[in-house]
Amino acid sequence: MFISSLFNFKKSCRHDKITPDMENGYCPDCGKFIQNNWYITRCSCCGVKLKTYERNGEIRPQNHYCTNCGSEEFVIEKLPKINFIDINFAVLVKTEIESNEKVAFTTRCWQEKTPEQPKLLAQFP
Repeated sequence: MFISSLFNFKKSCRHDKITPDMENGYCPDCGKFIQNNWYITRCSCCGVKLKTYERNGEIRPQNHYCTNCGSEEFVIEKLPKINFIDINFAVLVKTEIESNEKVAFTTRCWQEKTPEQPKLLAQFP
């Protein structure tokens, strides 16, 4: 108990059942809506693709300097879909989407048409 509070371990869902080929979906383990986003980094000088990683919500290239021109500046691109060519350079980030809409349950009743006028039901308190 003390060790877990010391290191502040959090047991959170990793959304393992949301596969990378899905664009979005509900996680069957926690019930949250998850959106898959692919990101890639490129050198801002020469445009070469750099291997990318994500740590603590920050997307960065694996190396500090470009192997082609030596620049340390980079650009982050969000890819709408992943190509098999970019799979070695891209990183997948699973984002939880919060919905502001509350789920409302309504009940609807239909009555079949009959030649007789329907009788009113008595209501008791």
